[in-house]
Amino acid sequence: MRSLGKIVLAALALLMGPPAAIAQDSTPAALPKAPVPYVKIRPPRPAAPAPRAAEPAAATPAPAPIRHPRGARLTSGQPVDPVQLEAFVDGWVADAMAREHVAGTSVSVVQNGQVVLKKGYGFADLASRRPVDPDRTLFRIGSISKTFTWILLMKEVEAGRIRLDRPINLYLPEKVRLTGKAREVTVGQLLNHTPGFEDRALGQLFENDPRRVRPLDLYLRQERPSRVRTPGLISSYSNYGAALAGEATAFGAGKTFERRVEDEIALPLGMNSTTFREPRPERRGLPAAMPERLRGDVAVGYGWRQAGFFPNDYEYIGQIAPAGSASSTAGDMSRYMLMLLNNGSLNGTTVFGPRAARAFRSPMRLTPPGINGWAHGFMTFDLPGGYRGYGHLGDTLAFHSGMIVIPELGLGVFVTTNSETGAGLADRLPAALVRQFYAPPATFPRAGSADLLEAADAFTGDYLSTRRAYGGLEGFVGLIIGGAEVGVTPGGRLLTHRMGAARAWVPEGPVSEGRFISTTGDERLAFHMVDGRAVSFRPDNNAETLQRAPFSERQSTLAFMAGLTAFTAVMTLAGLGLRNRRELRQNQIQARAALVQNIQAGLWLASFGLFGAWAAGASDLPSIMYGWPGPLVITASACALVAAALSLITIAAIPAIWQGGRRVDSWTAMRKVFFTTTVLIYTAFSVLLAMNGALEPWGR
Repeated sequence: MRSLGKIVLAALALLMGPPAAIAQDSTPAALPKAPVPYVKIRPPRPAAPAPRAAEPAAATPAPAPIRHPRGARLTSGQPVDPVQLEAFVDGWVADAMAREHVAGTSVSVVQNGQVVLKKGYGFADLASRRPVDPDRTLFRIGSISKTFTWILLMKEVEAGRIRLDRPINLYLPEKVRLTGKAREVTVGQLLNHTPGFEDRALGQLFENDPRRVRPLDLYLRQERPSRVRTPGLISSYSNYGAALAGEATAFGAGKTFERRVEDEIALPLGMNSTTFREPRPERRGLPAAMPERLRGDVAVGYGWRQAGFFPNDYEYIGQIAPAGSASSTAGDMSRYMLMLLNNGSLNGTTVFGPRAARAFRSPMRLTPPGINGWAHGFMTFDLPGGYRGYGHLGDTLAFHSGMIVIPELGLGVFVTTNSETGAGLADRLPAALVRQFYAPPATFPRAGSADLLEAADAFTGDYLSTRRAYGGLEGFVGLIIGGAEVGVTPGGRLLTHRMGAARAWVPEGPVSEGRFISTTGDERLAFHMVDGRAVSFRPDNNAETLQRAPFSERQSTLAFMAGLTAFTAVMTLAGLGLRNRRELRQNQIQARAALVQNIQAGLWLASFGLFGAWAAGASDLPSIMYGWPGPLVITASACALVAAALSLITIAAIPAIWQGGRRVDSWTAMRKVFFTTTVLIYTAFSVLLAMNGALEPWGR
């Protein structure tokens, strides 16, 4: 889920027992050394542009007015030539797979009621050399699963059984209803991701052990997030909110969510290889597992380690199925896109009615140009050439997918990958395809702006994402990896630094409006300006808002205080060997105070070392997600907690230190100053950590 796959690391940015059919290997498997880094598996193309016998045809909706952006190859009323389309996708995907280390990819493209491209590239399983088959290979589609959830929800709205403006609690079983201030969260606020929830993921969103998979209602009770802002205020992506919506649709129908998807979407559309079920042993209290007929077609997820592919554990997401547990094929998703483009119907089967069809193309909130407006759960995409697309992106730990339908072009694009590094490929291919055929040529990189140089101070600063945990150890890690630093280059470009990556942007319109576009693509940022100064900004997917960080939550503040504390601890311990003998003849209070401060120094250094060891392994995202918080983080937090608690003793000792003893006062004034300064530094750092959740080893 877009979530959140990228949230952890390294040092941050949305689910074990793998089935027997998935081979595991402790050694990396390299990409096949073949002239072409992909495998074609494509059904034969008909001679005439009629629907294929193997594919369902859909009635073409009434055409929109024809547009022809200046310089574009095609008008909006012209379909892409299948030969040119295949040649473009082949080259683009091959280049991206090699550059980004992607093991396997599957693509389907539909236009004007028929499938015009359906291909598999690379391998579903490198160990067995099983190639990707677009009609058989099951990929995890991550948060594209949510579109199935929103369809079921809007079917209930169309039937009058659910109302968008009513609290979601009215449609939930009593044991999972929201409590406290969260009781006012409405159904509509789930659809546009404005329920005000924090976003927790570590240690519970994905599982690698099927024994840890829980029923949906139990997950919703046990993993309930805090409501950290007023509902309806801002969009901040919520997997938990989608899970609540799925539970509401299941509760109202008296059947499991998985069964509703099968009965009302997948089976009527002939999507026989699409399932929210997972390949695990059957267990009482859980929905039925994935059918045996599909298990051998499940793709293996891969990570890229030490210049080779390593197979990942199977990602179990069944505990929060409505948010992301679906698996599907490119062939099945072509049927799904045809249905979406045909307003909910396909080959005489109606999945949803006209009200839902309009909703899925109607953003619920006004947003700046280029910023997603959440069309009743569906993402909106502003594409090259001025076209508007609807769909969703989907990410698990090792699978990345994208699905966009563009009604004006009668076009739908689905792409999915089975590698941790595949997000860029899945995100960019649909826009690249539209740019190639329906948009005028663009010159990159875009030039900087002299006006931005003059207004640099209005944007420069540290920002913090709203899509994070707001307490405990996960909240502390979120401060470290969830922030962004914004600056302006001498060349007049806005520069954002986040999760170790830098991106450049230029103004799109007057600088005072705060709208920016990427120097090398179509991604956008929109800053919220108050009295000429930026107070927050939103990326184009509108899954989060990055707000100016208060002083106590800035990465720079945490880094400075950590460095100062570490330096002071080293100096404290170094002083043991530098003090003269007279200073060792200290009174009892001085001796005990010095001992406590030496213990503190050791604990702080131990805490930093343990946290550093954890951060060094944080590039292995699955191990962080599955093993959170883990012994290193817990022990680091415990050491810091004890060190912070000892500050109470040293604070109490300061008056006695300065007054000296009745018989002997061997401490020099300089040592007393150093002791007092050290107490203040340790205390300030302790308060900072306590405010940000780092001193809670008992929690997550």
